[in-house]
Amino acid sequence: MSFFDKLKQGMNKTKKSFNEKINNIFSNFRKVDEEFLEELEEILIMSDIGIDTSTKIISNLKERIKKEKIEEEEEVKQALREEMQKILDITDVSLKLNTKPSVILVVGVNGVGKTTSIGKIANRLAKDGKKVVIAAADTFRAAAVEQLEIWAQRAGADIVKREEGVDPASVVYDAIKITKEKQADILIVDTAGRLHNKKYLMDELNKMQKVINKEMPDSDKEVLLVIDGTTGQNAISQVKAFKEEADITGLVLTKLDGTAKGGVIIGIVEENRIPVKFIGIGEQIDDMEIFNSTDFVKAII
Repeated sequence: MSFFDKLKQGMNKTKKSFNEKINNIFSNFRKVDEEFLEELEEILIMSDIGIDTSTKIISNLKERIKKEKIEEEEEVKQALREEMQKILDITDVSLKLNTKPSVILVVGVNGVGKTTSIGKIANRLAKDGKKVVIAAADTFRAAAVEQLEIWAQRAGADIVKREEGVDPASVVYDAIKITKEKQADILIVDTAGRLHNKKYLMDELNKMQKVINKEMPDSDKEVLLVIDGTTGQNAISQVKAFKEEADITGLVLTKLDGTAKGGVIIGIVEENRIPVKFIGIGEQIDDMEIFNSTDFVKAII
């Protein structure tokens, strides 16, 4: 099965929810007027895209309809897809990891699929011929380290771990040393599943970043925030909170196969100007792909 097929299958709940609403207003479609556009805007808002982003999409759509004299139903749908895609295409989605070694810091709240995402990303990098070291810096939960170790083995990556409760920054320091000794290409750092209102955990994150910046000053660095697609609008507040503590370079979107709220990612990207870099559909180690905005929009409309 191609990734687009997996994506379509995984986004089925979002597509069904979105299309039912879209089809309802198009079933009575006569012409593109104010009433029609207002109804369409309401559908976007109800689909977790967010008020401001929905307003912007409809405003741009309205201009296009007038300028391009769009009248047909399919033309309206295509223009809508393109306006959504325009938001998602804010920047290049590829990882900027050109130095040896480079580092990926992975952050996010508990339960979003962070550990699984690290395993899948490590697997992708290993398949590209990269030697990967994983730092198990979530020392607050022994189960997190055990789970990460299983994923590291599957991906063929080395793992650096310490006993439960040690300073996470010291694990990062040790992992950097081992990454250099092994001449590895990429260091991936797991972090504790921070609730964005727990200040001491955010302080730990800042401490880890300082160690990385001091010990790897010339290395390329990606800071990936893992977002659970099922959380809808709650994900927006998570992104804002983490942006205050870390220079987030990209988003990893997970669990889209269990939600009708996939549209939220359009609002998140528009409001924060942070690109989606990876999208996870399914539980297998290969079920993680570089985000493709064209496929994503096609999968929901």
